[in-house]
Amino acid sequence: MKIVILQGSPNRDGSTALLVEEFSRGAREAGHRVERIDVAHEEVHPCAGCVACGYGARPCVQKDAMRGILQAILAADMVVFATPLYYYGMTAQLKCVIDRFCSESSAIDARRLKAALIAVAWNADDWTFDALEAHYETLCRYLDMTDCGRVLGCGCGTPSMTRATDAPQRAFELGCSLR
Repeated sequence: MKIVILQGSPNRDGSTALLVEEFSRGAREAGHRVERIDVAHEEVHPCAGCVACGYGARPCVQKDAMRGILQAILAADMVVFATPLYYYGMTAQLKCVIDRFCSESSAIDARRLKAALIAVAWNADDWTFDALEAHYETLCRYLDMTDCGRVLGCGCGTPSMTRATDAPQRAFELGCSLR
C-alpha cells in the first residue's frame, strides 16, 4: 500500500514528527511505502473561492505546491493527517491544504482512500481532541475515506514529553496494523 502523510506541523522535529516517524517505521515494517509531505513548509496558497476549478471539473488555477501534493494523494491508497492541536483544531497549514482538495474532490472521493489521524496536544482534558476528531470524521465521510485508526497523544507538548507517553508506541502499532 502507498501511504501519504500530510504532516501539518511547522516544527519539523517536534512531537508530531516523532509520532509520524514511529507510524512510518511500523508501516514500512508491514511492507508499505510511505511518503511524508511537510505541508507547513510547502508553498500552498489558500483557496481563493474563485470556483475556476468547477469543484473538480478543471485544475485549480493557482500555481503552487498543491499540484504535487494532490498528485501524491491521487497516487496513494491511504492518507494520514498529522498535526499538533492548535486551539483545538489542526494547524492552519494542514487546513489550507485540505481546503484546496476541492479542485480534485471527486477524484479523491473516487479513490476510496484509507485514512488515519495522528495528533498531539500539550493538555490532557477528556475533551481535548473532540473538535479535531469531529472535523476528521466529517472529512472522511465527505471524501468517502475509511478511517483506519487514530493516535491522539495527550501530554505531548514537547518531544521529551511525548517520549514519556505511550503515543510513540501506539503510532508504531497503528503503522504495523495496516492491511
